[in-house]
Formats: sequence, C-alpha cells, structure tokens
Amino acid sequence: MVVEIRLGDIVRLKKKHPCGSYEWEVVRVGADIGIRCLKCRHRVLMERSVFTRRVKEFVSRGPQ
Repeated sequence: MVVEIRLGDIVRLKKKHPCGSYEWEVVRVGADIGIRCLKCRHRVLMERSVFTRRVKEFVSRGPQ
C-alpha cells in the first residue's frame, strides 16, 4: 500500500512520545521522513517504511 505523505500533515502514531503526545507534524519528505512532536517540538528522522508502519491515522492533511 502506497501512502501519500505531504509536508504539513499531522499524524497520530501508534505509540506515544515520552512527553505524552501522540501527534506529530511532517516537516521533511524524501527517502526519510522528518517529523516534529506537536507538544515538545522534538524532531525525529525515520525511514519511510518505518514511518508508514507506525502511523495510526492522519489527523489533518497538508496543502497539495
């Protein structure tokens, strides 16, 4: 399954961040996906395949 990922997407992951937040903003799209925690602003870079496995749902979509 191919998931379209856009800059500015807000996603909810399966596991919560240590700060307590489940929601992240996509800040980089490429071979790797960069995401930023909406609560503590921590940035994480992960492989696209790992990102698609960890996403539970899209809260809101970024601009096309």
